[in-house]
Amino acid sequence: MSFAINGKFTSQAVTGVQRVAYELTRAMQMSATPGGELDVFVPQNVVEPGTSLKRKRCFPWLRGTLWEQITLPIAARGMTLLNLCNTNPLFKRGQVVMVHDMAIYDVPQGFSRKFRLWYRVCFAMLRRTEPMILTVSAHSKMRICHHLKVDESRVTVITPGADHLDRVISNPAVMRRLNLVKDAYCVVVGSLDPRKNLQRVLDATDRLGHLKDVKFVIVGGRNQCIFNSEEMELRTHSNQIVWAGFVSDGELKSLYENAACLVFPSLYEGFGLPPLEAMYCGCPVIASSRTSIPEACGDAAMYCDATSADDIAAKISRMMADAELRQRYRTIGVAHAREFRWEYSASKVLQVLYGHAGGRLSDLAPSASVG
Repeated sequence: MSFAINGKFTSQAVTGVQRVAYELTRAMQMSATPGGELDVFVPQNVVEPGTSLKRKRCFPWLRGTLWEQITLPIAARGMTLLNLCNTNPLFKRGQVVMVHDMAIYDVPQGFSRKFRLWYRVCFAMLRRTEPMILTVSAHSKMRICHHLKVDESRVTVITPGADHLDRVISNPAVMRRLNLVKDAYCVVVGSLDPRKNLQRVLDATDRLGHLKDVKFVIVGGRNQCIFNSEEMELRTHSNQIVWAGFVSDGELKSLYENAACLVFPSLYEGFGLPPLEAMYCGCPVIASSRTSIPEACGDAAMYCDATSADDIAAKISRMMADAELRQRYRTIGVAHAREFRWEYSASKVLQVLYGHAGGRLSDLAPSASVG
């Protein structure tokens, strides 16, 4: 019985979806016994960190979507293919597909027409080819069953881990580069995609004049094709707003370790990995109470109404005014985040693979345990 992993993600920039794919692949390869390792089928344009994965098999014909739809199914003939990043070869039988969310249906305004059309075609085919479907939260499972009209028995929840941060070396140079003082700034993670709701955080800063020494460090892309408001431009140049842009994993870890809190006001998430990563680094979290985010954060976050700039401001003010409160959220956040481990997630994926293919998990990973 043979399996392969769709390695298209190794040619892409690392966002949350690719992070899950890398960490699950790594953990599954580490769990496998000799002779039972999973190969990763990759295109020719592999980039870091994809080059460091084990058991890569390169198939150099075509790239991108054409590689996934033409080259990959030919290479994986007779194999069960594991796809971890929403898409898969449309007409191949014998697949397991991880779908992270139903954002193209639930918040379609965040995507281009071309993007929506392609993903709707991909998702429509999941009803016809009937693969097993993985997803990252109970909320996403509910939305998948609703939109794709599939039975819930076909959808398995695999929650992400946070312990990949153990391998990341903190880089404190980012503190000097951005002129930051420990415990005197808030981190905000997200792009200018409207779903990330950064506009309301910026609106909230207008209500925090009494915190004039507090900075708000925005980490993520600044795509003017998505959001080009002149008002946003002015506000991102204010003294309290620090636009960090893209940062390395080591820099992000240092920002989390030294921040007074993370503000995560997202309106829609398949899971919500940033607040869990922040907790793992000892950073208190103020998070949106919408969609799947409470599943990720449990009782370890202070929740805000993400549709209200007033409430976001009130929660930031409360957190910043109380050092004991911040320490309490640091303590419970670390304990909560350390329950999410990639080895547990990988074990559940292996169970699904072997169950779907009619085999036994012990054939591949006898020592794996499910968390």
